[in-house]
Amino acid sequence: MSEAETLFAALRQSADGGVVDMLARMVREAPDHALNRMNALDLAAKEDLSEERVIAALLNAVGLGLFEMTWSVMCPSCAGVLSANKSLKTLDRAQYNCAFCAAGYDTTLDNLVEVTFTVSPRVRKIAAHTPDELSTAEYYRQIFWSSAIDLPPDPEKLLAEVTLEMVDLPPGERAILSLQAPAGTLIVFDPVTHTAQFLDVSGEETGERQNQSVIFNKAQVPVDTVALRPGPLRLSLENRTDGRVLPAVWMANQALDDLLKRRKPVLTATRLLTNQTFRDIYRTETLAIGQRLKILSLTFLFSDLKDSTELYERVGDLVAFDLVNEHFRLLQEIIASERGAVVKTIGDAVMATFETPDRAIAAAIRMRQAMSDLGAERQHQSLRLKMGIHEGSCLAVTLNGQQDYFGQTVNIASRIQGLAASRSIVVTEQVVENAGARTLLETSGLKPALKRVALTGIADKVSVYEIS
Repeated sequence: MSEAETLFAALRQSADGGVVDMLARMVREAPDHALNRMNALDLAAKEDLSEERVIAALLNAVGLGLFEMTWSVMCPSCAGVLSANKSLKTLDRAQYNCAFCAAGYDTTLDNLVEVTFTVSPRVRKIAAHTPDELSTAEYYRQIFWSSAIDLPPDPEKLLAEVTLEMVDLPPGERAILSLQAPAGTLIVFDPVTHTAQFLDVSGEETGERQNQSVIFNKAQVPVDTVALRPGPLRLSLENRTDGRVLPAVWMANQALDDLLKRRKPVLTATRLLTNQTFRDIYRTETLAIGQRLKILSLTFLFSDLKDSTELYERVGDLVAFDLVNEHFRLLQEIIASERGAVVKTIGDAVMATFETPDRAIAAAIRMRQAMSDLGAERQHQSLRLKMGIHEGSCLAVTLNGQQDYFGQTVNIASRIQGLAASRSIVVTEQVVENAGARTLLETSGLKPALKRVALTGIADKVSVYEIS
């Protein structure tokens, strides 16, 4: 049995068999580019498999050494990869700049960081493991662009429609391009050094040759724009790095606009942080001590068993301990099935996160019913949950040796849980205003009751809704 077969056999012990079969088949038969920066959501859609099972299998495969995981900072405008990282720990900049778009973006985990998977060289050697050997078109497809771009099968044909020239320039070399510059915006861009020069070509056409030079080095310089007239252009390109560069002269035309609009859903860092399998495997290794990464929108659910102290007194420590443990098991199972993750437990309380409010409400409704069923099964009708849900921005941090969250959103979610009566779910206005949450409540026949309440540490009263 080969090493790959041994590793896939081990993977079957922790992952869905159908997903493992698919991954093993890809490693045997798929073209190289299909095994580089794999998009878990796109892969699940194409293979008609559960997204959560595909994500879980890939995460476990990373743990076994079958695949490698990359956290890529991507430009929201062009979907270019601005920084590829083996860990979130190396995302240490407050802002990332895209030279191709001449724009900067604050670092957030919602839509700026995608997570992809690449086959390990110990399992199968692919071209992307040595990117300096990729053609220009393949470099753009496999290294520069993120998995969000829905590229056609032939990248060479695509690039021919949006560029005037492409050059493979070895270290220390120069190239001279003679072009006929058309009216419009041209972008001289290298995806290796992320160097760009914008050319604003306008006015009357000239017959005189114009000259422009671009130097590629490792120093990041601001992107500027040079005004030219339509007509002959002598473009000098010089590579002052110790590796090759791949400059191209791009045309900002309709074909480029159409290309950049072709998007696929991606596995964002925010979604992965709310994945239970990820938390189970990487609980203590996600962020560096002192590192803080911003999330624009995350939904928090806090739950607590009502009168659990009385339960211990009434049924005894042994029975109560068994009931509380079963309660934790059921809650984690439901939370994970709704694409959430348990962040921590505090006494009999649970703190969980979800990517969207509708998932949190779906989980809360199921959790409430599960506790009723458990109480009836064990003849202890007192198993009732108090739950609170809030959505907003927060910081992903490391606290007490594990990945956690910090901020006012967390505080509010915790405090509104304290407002809940037995078996009720209290949610904030941000939660009920979510379109998915509204649809879920309507289809469930639930009508939240509005009330204004004061919360400790919050100056003004807030609107909350009780779901009985």
